[in-house]
Formats: sequence, structure tokens, C-alpha cells
Amino acid sequence: MSLPSDNAQGIGRAAETSSPNLLRLHEETAQISKELRESGTVSVSTRTLTRNELVSQDLAHTHVEVTTVPIGRAVDAIPAVREEGDVTIFPVMEEVLVIERRLMLKEEVHIRKVRTVERHQETVALRYQEAVVSRSAETPPDADADKSASAGQ
Repeated sequence: MSLPSDNAQGIGRAAETSSPNLLRLHEETAQISKELRESGTVSVSTRTLTRNELVSQDLAHTHVEVTTVPIGRAVDAIPAVREEGDVTIFPVMEEVLVIERRLMLKEEVHIRKVRTVERHQETVALRYQEAVVSRSAETPPDADADKSASAGQ
């Protein structure tokens, strides 16, 4: 507790705020303080329990299938590794000694037919036949025509 001071200003202020006939002589004030006291204890512990739970999960695994495919074909260069769908293809190469017999066209013979026309003269003995008809004067000329007509029949 503290006492008010006796200065004129304090009295004047008190008089102003309250009635003019009132005189203040002392005043009480309260002070609050805290004190730390232990009222009890708390202990904390943990324990582990187990429970069974069914879980389901798909697990994937991959295996590799290896297949050899015989080709037996001559190539000019080593083919590259390639993929066709889900198959990876690795070429396996081998050097092979090749002795071969080939037909080689050495030359050609060209034959051309050339047709020419030239005049040729030669003396040749030719045989031929002729029919000789002789007439006799006893038969009239009309009779000979009748004779030859009957002979042809």
C-alpha cells in the first residue's frame, strides 16, 4: 500500500473528479504475484501392441525367353540390333570362307544374215519335149478337129 502525496495538485485533481468537499487521505492498491508450486506428478509411458491385417498386392516379375532363328544368308554389312514389338533381335555374325565357281561371259559371236541380189548368167543345157502333130492331105481339116476331139474323150 502506498500513501498519496500531500501536494496541491493531487488534491486539486481529486477534488475535480469528485465532489468539492471531499478530501482524500490514503488509498489502497493491490499487488498480484504468482508462485510456482508442485501439486502432483504425471508419468507417461508407451507400449507396443500388434494386430493382424490382410493386405493384397500384385507383384510383377519378368523372365527372358531366348530363341535362336537360323538365317544362313550372306549380307554386305553387320545388321544393327533392332526391336520388333517386345522382341529384341541381336544378329550373330560369322565369317565364312567362300570358294565359288561362276560363269563368266568371255565373248560373244554375232552372226548376221546379209541378203544381196546379183545377176548371174550361165549357159545351161535344158531338156524339154514337144508334141509334133502332122497332117496328112487325105483328111479334110474339119475331120482332124473331129479326130482330136474324139481322141481326148
